[in-house]
Amino acid sequence: MPRHPSRPASRRLLSAGLWSCLLATGCQAPPAARPGQVDHVVLVWLQQPGDAATIDRMCATAQSFLGAIPGLLSVDCGTVLASDRAIVDDSFDLGLVMRFTDRAALDAYEVHPLHQKAVAEVLGPNAKRVVVHDLLVR
Repeated sequence: MPRHPSRPASRRLLSAGLWSCLLATGCQAPPAARPGQVDHVVLVWLQQPGDAATIDRMCATAQSFLGAIPGLLSVDCGTVLASDRAIVDDSFDLGLVMRFTDRAALDAYEVHPLHQKAVAEVLGPNAKRVVVHDLLVR
């Protein structure tokens, strides 16, 4: 009999996988942000709201920049968390948070051929609206 009969098998496997990752030498928490680093926050409203295939493609494209674009430290991708709070804008479809080593790395990313290609082929044709916020870590 399973140790946690109320947990579905998929959740038990996920839990086991997380523990395995935590015990492995290659699984580490991302480093804390350091002063001077830059967080690049991109909010996207899709032409076809909620289109899961487009969201997956945009996330995969952004993740593909890691290791390929110098100065890019991390990429987080997610969908909106619905909120009843009036101050929260939960109208977008997709959010990306990318951390760069510094302002110069962000500036280089903006003109990098991989980023330019992604904007032209993935973001541009699928986005109705894009809002970007850049934050200097203190």
